[in-house]
Amino acid sequence: MAHPMYGSGPLRSRNAANSDEIQLRIDPVHGDLDEEINGLHSRVRLLKGVAQEINSEARFQNDFLHELQMTLAKAQAGVKNNMRRLNKSIIQQGSNHVLHVVLFALFCFFVVYLLSKFSRR
Repeated sequence: MAHPMYGSGPLRSRNAANSDEIQLRIDPVHGDLDEEINGLHSRVRLLKGVAQEINSEARFQNDFLHELQMTLAKAQAGVKNNMRRLNKSIIQQGSNHVLHVVLFALFCFFVVYLLSKFSRR
């Protein structure tokens, strides 16, 4: 069992007299360093590929979000334009409705006036 202060395996670290320094002792008996370096090199290449895939996916999603924002802005402008036209139409028809109600009230008043005038005779 390895001492907790020292690592296990071919590379071991130990504390130096100064706490800011770390000494590394290489033990050639426990393994071939070239194999370890090659293994680490292949893992670094694998991580590089993963990082590049993450980068390309992030760029794709960023472009997609940008297009989505542009589409949403266009849709919002279209809805705003349609709402403006609808409000304008309601205001115009609303004033026409008021005019129709006033004319209908005058017509009813006139009919009631005529009926009351002819019914007295």
